[in-house]
Formats: sequence, structure tokens, C-alpha cells
Amino acid sequence: MRDVLIVGAGPTGLALGVDLARRGVDALVVERAAELFPGSRGKGIQPRTQEVFDDLGVLDALRAAGGPYPVRMVWKDGERVGEQPMFDPVPADEGAPYTEPLLVPQWRTQEILHARLVELGGRVAFGREVTALEQDPEGVEVRFADGTAVRARYVVAADGGRSVVRRAVGVGMTGESVDPSPFVVADVRVRGLDREHWHAFPGADGTGLMLCPLAGTEEFQLAGKLPEGTEPEPTLDGVRRLVAAYTHLDADDVTELRWASDFRPRAALADRFRVGRVLLAGDAAHVHSPAGGQGLNTSVQDAYNLGWKLGAVLRDGASGALLDTYEEERRPNAAAVLGLSTGVHRGQVRRGAATVQLALGYPESSLSEERRAAPAGVRAGGRAPDGVVAGVRLFDAFRGPHWTLLGATTTAPGVRSLPAAPASYGPGLFLIRPDGYVGWAGDTETGLDAYLTRVGLR
Repeated sequence: MRDVLIVGAGPTGLALGVDLARRGVDALVVERAAELFPGSRGKGIQPRTQEVFDDLGVLDALRAAGGPYPVRMVWKDGERVGEQPMFDPVPADEGAPYTEPLLVPQWRTQEILHARLVELGGRVAFGREVTALEQDPEGVEVRFADGTAVRARYVVAADGGRSVVRRAVGVGMTGESVDPSPFVVADVRVRGLDREHWHAFPGADGTGLMLCPLAGTEEFQLAGKLPEGTEPEPTLDGVRRLVAAYTHLDADDVTELRWASDFRPRAALADRFRVGRVLLAGDAAHVHSPAGGQGLNTSVQDAYNLGWKLGAVLRDGASGALLDTYEEERRPNAAAVLGLSTGVHRGQVRRGAATVQLALGYPESSLSEERRAAPAGVRAGGRAPDGVVAGVRLFDAFRGPHWTLLGATTTAPGVRSLPAAPASYGPGLFLIRPDGYVGWAGDTETGLDAYLTRVGLR
């Protein structure tokens, strides 16, 4: 029996696979398709996700493959009429070294995560379509279209907004339409546009077309909002007609179509994130408008939150009840980000400080223990900022599947100690979770051992 079966080899499933592989958890990723997703859809990697990818060992490869967001160039009647930044700048400091989104096509992000998974000894089984599952107190049996089955202690549904696993366990989704207009997104090669700008061609009726150069490729991502009632055509001829209708380019300036899809933006949240030994993550748990680049990033955060908890239960002896904190922490977080994505889509929220995800945390979580009499600076449940202690960069100290204790020493296995916390944290002792949030903070070590026991470290 496997420890974990992850259904879906998108960014969520692959990130979780990487995290579990480095923890020595026997996890298998299965994917219905014969290969990784070929499109650019989720192309924005927010600063908080860059911190996650730094920890997972893939940030350097992503930086080499991607680039910064280009400035938007607005066109009208074949003339350039002005430039607009895509987001408000967020100043970097010692605690937050990454403050600008990174633009990487989703297919390339998945290739890099897959390569890291294989490097760590994990793998993806392609062409494995889930048709049914059945769970009991000891595990879950998952059956596939080819007649085979796999049994695992836990199953994670990372199989997208139309999740077969979510439906199999009877979990509904509650949501709303964000925009009644149909949208087309495609990866294309186009002649006649520079690659230094994100080219915007607004229509007079609120519709329009945008062409964003994809770093590391010769392609642009095309995103088009069409009039209500229009039937999208995600084909080469259909895309050529859109380009000819909305821009000064000719139809034959679109020389190649790599991938295309159509959709109507909606926001939806799963009613539950856990049913027994089945857990939902990524688009299987929440579906976003693509505006603001929140969907992929929120999904990776799901995986990062769940990975250490599965590891603690399966390898460190923590109680299975620890997994209840996954829904406790991630569902409210996803609900908040859904509202944010919808606000960006409707022009109510600006891209910038609100969308970089550095302020997200779990202050209300049952895993967040703030025991200081007069807490200042960083609080339990908050993101643990970067900094330097005794010549050691904190993000270097945090990197890996362990916990980190700042301000004291401990003999607990799986915990690295540093003699102090940076001044920006405020006075006290701080226990940093493997996913980079403060789990416990105190004036003294009183209560620390009890917390370590609760999370399987004693």
C-alpha cells in the first residue's frame, strides 16, 4: 500500500509530490493525460510562491526560465497610446527579498517541478484515469479506467475544477459567475509586435485582446474577452480572426497556435477540503478568475501546507487529527483569495501589495500558539520573514523539511536551532513551521515541549 496517491500532475500535485519525496514519503502522482499540460495558463508566480519554490529547490530553474512582468502597452487604431504598469510596485526589504511576480508559462513550471520530483526519486504515472474510489478506516482504493487499482493510506485530489475525486466523495462546490462574457486564451506565435511589452487592444464595448510575450519562448499568450453570446473558437482560424478584429495586425501574422482554450470566469469553493482519508487541493478545492494571478499560487500553497502535515502523520508519529488543520487553515484562506481574484477581475482591487500573497497567514489556526505577554513584531500564525542571525540567512536556515527554532535550543529531532531572532521579529522565541509560518511564540520555553509533542516532534 502506498502512503499517498496524488491525483493530478498540475502544479499542485507536482509541488506536493516534491515535498513528500524529500520527506521520504512513498507517494505516487497519477495523471489522466498522456503528458504534462502544454499551455501557459497560470503564468504568474507570486513572491510568496517564489519563497515556497526556493524551499523546494526549483526557484533558480524558474528564474532562468522566466522573467519579470512586462509593462502594458495600450493600442488604439494601430497607434500606441500609452504605457501602464501591470501592478503597483512593492518595495523589497530584508524580510521580503522577492516582491515582484515572476512570469513563467505554466507548462515550463510543471516541467521544472516534474524534473525535481524525478530527481528526488518520485514519479508520475501518465495515462491513469481515475474512475472510482472507496475508502475504509485504513486506506483508500482508487480504481482506474484500465481496470487497475492502487491502494493508499491517503489520497489527494489535485485533478482540477472538474475533479473526479471530489465528486466521488460527494463534495459540492459553492460559487458564482465572475463575468458572463466568454474568454479565449491561447499560446501563439505572432509577427509584428515587440517582446518588451504586454500589448493591450481594448475594444469599445468592454471586450478586448491582450498579447503577452512568454519569457524563454518565441510565443505570446493571447487572452481575449469576447462579447456576451459569442461562441468562442479556440482554433488557429478562430484566433486569427480575433487578432484581425481587435488589432492592427493581419490574420496571417499569427503564424502558429501551440495551445488554446475557452472559459467563462467563475469563483467557486469546495464545501469541504477533507473527507476521511481524501483531501482536496488546488482547483479541485477552489476555482478562480485568472485575474491577478492567484489560482496557481493558492494551489501551490495548499500543497505546501499539506505536505509537512502528511509527512508528520506518516513519518513522525503525529496524530491523524493534524490533517484536520489543513481544511481549518486553507479553506478560509482560499475563500479570501477567491474574493481577491474576483475583485481584481472587476477592477475593484489593484495588483500589487494585495496580490503578492506575502501577508497571508493563519493567525486563527489551532496550530498557532502565541504565548508572549506583550507580543510585538511577528505573531504566531504569521509568515516568518527573512533576515540574518549569527551570519546565517534565515531562508537558508529554513530551507528543507525541518522546523526551525529561533532563540533557544532543543533536542527534538527535525528541529534546527538558531541563537536568536532578528530584531524585526520582536522579543521572544519563535518556532517556525516547515511551511515558513510561525507555529509557536513565547517569552520563555514554557509550553514549547507540549507544542512539539502535538505536532509529532516529541
